[in-house]
Amino acid sequence: MSAAPLFERPPHCPNERCPSRGEPTACWRWVRAGCFRRLAAPHRIQRFRCDHCGRHFSEQTFRTSYWLKRPELLAPLFHDLVGCSGFRQIARKHAASPQTVALHAARLGRHAQLFHETLRPKGEIREPLCLDGLQSFEFSQYHPTLYHVVVGQRSHYCYGFTHSELRRSGRMTTRQKRRRAELEREFGRPDPRSVEREVARLLAVVAPTPQALELHTDEHTDYPRALRRLAHLQVTHRTLSSRSARTSRNPLFAVNLLDLLVRHSGANHKRETIAFSKRRQSALSRLWVFVVWRSYVKWFSERRGRETPAMRAAVCAQRWSVERILAQRLFPWTVTLPACWRDAYWGLTPTRRIRQLRAHRARYAV
Repeated sequence: MSAAPLFERPPHCPNERCPSRGEPTACWRWVRAGCFRRLAAPHRIQRFRCDHCGRHFSEQTFRTSYWLKRPELLAPLFHDLVGCSGFRQIARKHAASPQTVALHAARLGRHAQLFHETLRPKGEIREPLCLDGLQSFEFSQYHPTLYHVVVGQRSHYCYGFTHSELRRSGRMTTRQKRRRAELEREFGRPDPRSVEREVARLLAVVAPTPQALELHTDEHTDYPRALRRLAHLQVTHRTLSSRSARTSRNPLFAVNLLDLLVRHSGANHKRETIAFSKRRQSALSRLWVFVVWRSYVKWFSERRGRETPAMRAAVCAQRWSVERILAQRLFPWTVTLPACWRDAYWGLTPTRRIRQLRAHRARYAV
């Protein structure tokens, strides 16, 4: 494999505490500080030193494969995560451990969050929106999770999602009801107003400025209450029964199709599977990878292949490849994530049955 070309100049100092942070690139002073060699390609890496804070860094600091022993796995794993494979299946394919795959998936999820936040529209939404919930579970079926997704009705562009922890419902045997009560006594009961709160937070992120919005949803009773929390929006709320035929003429077709693709592309969201997510944090990372793939990489129509959902929503002018998405590292202190997505980036999303959080506390590999 040939070595990647060296940077002509580093884009900025990677130190979040550097005094030059936020200054124009032309005002930032740096010097070359030698090179080092490594086993993985590119083998020769240029080093730099910031004249403001004295921090040493290298070309590798600005690549998404920083601090990885097997950087060649990053792009293939991106495709595998949306190819309906479980972590162990992916690990066997690449002769790696499942833990390696899980760590790469978490990194890809963090990068996908920053990438989507960089490109998603922040102003007026110029198309009707569809909102729906995709139900899955973490750890066991006693802990269901509802993922709230907002999709453009015409473009099929996914503007974002959030999640709510639910209480298990539906038909249960007496033994299952007793087991649910035992778990709730030990681990607590989910917030019954979580759907209302999370939907309001999501719409506030998708449409942060005062504007008129046309929103299509099903007849979930929490949605009108969530909309009343959004005083800055003039929402025309149109509802449709969830039992309506899910054809292309259905006003909710865009979000119904996305739900279908999530289950088709993610082994952890199948109805009956042994690849379910043990932690909600892992499910969020994998879902962020799917959102970026669906919106920026996958063609709107597989037959015609003319444009992606992001192109139809006028977010970008051309289709993104996975290699281009992963070409440059994004830093969390240069891209401000909304509060409702920040916990997922730092690994702070809890799982009731697993007390210990796998928080992302790396000092340099953030």
